[in-house]
Amino acid sequence: MNRELWTEVDAYLSDALIPADPVLDAALADSTAAGLPAIAVAPNQGKLLHLLAVTAGARSILEIGTLGGYSTIWLARALPAGGKLVTCEYEPKHAKVARANLDRAGFGEDVVDIRVGPALETLPGLTGPFDFVFIDADKVNLPGYLAAALELSRPGTTIVVDNVVRHGAVVDEASSDPSVQGVRRMLEAMTGDDRIDATAVQTVGDKGYDGFVLARVR
Repeated sequence: MNRELWTEVDAYLSDALIPADPVLDAALADSTAAGLPAIAVAPNQGKLLHLLAVTAGARSILEIGTLGGYSTIWLARALPAGGKLVTCEYEPKHAKVARANLDRAGFGEDVVDIRVGPALETLPGLTGPFDFVFIDADKVNLPGYLAAALELSRPGTTIVVDNVVRHGAVVDEASSDPSVQGVRRMLEAMTGDDRIDATAVQTVGDKGYDGFVLARVR
């Protein structure tokens, strides 16, 4: 088993279950053309986020980490009429690309509000509660993002945190990688907080070996 095979299987499953989508393809293409890092979720992961948000009946969604807006579009498509999504992005350049991608997808500022700046500074200015939260930003600050998400949640809110396995490095308590330590501190915070019920799932695919946390606020 290797990444080449994982990527081939991802492509097969996506081709079988996810129709071609010019809007999403254009979002990825424009992100690449603008020089954004190629770290957006894979199509099958985007569809999973969409289905989770639909299943949760989310009318209000919070995303921490916008990048070029690819996952944002998947999530915004889960909103019912009148729904709202707020997404936090550190880099102004990324936010500009995302804004153009979202506008082309039909999600203007009345539906998707991009907050630009360090998320730990912009999150306290938001008004919750949110029904669904997706955290896909720098891992060093994951404990702070989780704390903010919980403050902006309600009983029943779904929280998804991406990239928590770190190619298996998450098991190394002595790791010198700040991202690994950020994930570990977040998981420890979840373990010690009776407001949240969570699990984690390892994944392999086009993005390599990683995993995500799926949690529900009690």
